[in-house]
Amino acid sequence: MGMISAGKVVTSAERRGRPKSVQPGSREWVTVIEAANAEGQSIPPFIIVTGKHHLRNWYEGSSLPADWAIATTPNGWTNNDTGLDWLKHFDKHTINRSVGSYRLLILDGHESHHSTDFEAYCKEKNIIPLYMPPHSSHLLQPLDVGCFGPLKRAYGREIEHLIRRSITHITKTQFFPAFYAAHQAAITENPNTSQRGYKPGSTLDPKDTKDCHRGRFSFRIPSETD
Repeated sequence: MGMISAGKVVTSAERRGRPKSVQPGSREWVTVIEAANAEGQSIPPFIIVTGKHHLRNWYEGSSLPADWAIATTPNGWTNNDTGLDWLKHFDKHTINRSVGSYRLLILDGHESHHSTDFEAYCKEKNIIPLYMPPHSSHLLQPLDVGCFGPLKRAYGREIEHLIRRSITHITKTQFFPAFYAAHQAAITENPNTSQRGYKPGSTLDPKDTKDCHRGRFSFRIPSETD
């Protein structure tokens, strides 16, 4: 929770020559899991915050949609339990959109995606998990630039608004409205955002039946010192 992107700030003349950057935030970790397809359809976000129990004051004034999922873990990270909960969330919001009997789910190789329960649920629900190779998400993750980039910038603008109101400590009470506004601007009201990652010429173009962009990758034989 804090400022994501840098920005220019207008301040009083007395502070000229004495710049000071304020980093709001409680240093709590928040994980947001998003999923979207090449048609611009996305499912409601799955948010994991730090805590043991949900507190009513977290959601005061946030007006979060009822279909958004909020989970808690001791450190705000995903684990095997929340990974399975997210998979059920994905299943719930995509089952009626599926044209055929199977659904393809492209995801990274986080350990929570390889649990026995996760893989068993995929098999039961005809969900085919396609895991990206390690350390390749910057090349293969279609949402990194087209979707998450605009979302991060939109969230950064919301945090800048809070800074100008002299709010220097971002709690969950401030985070949820800020993230909701950013999500509305970057994803909900702009379905083309997720489509950019799948556009023709991208690494994961679902309409490209040829090899994935030959020449973009370089291969080498490991040496004895590797």
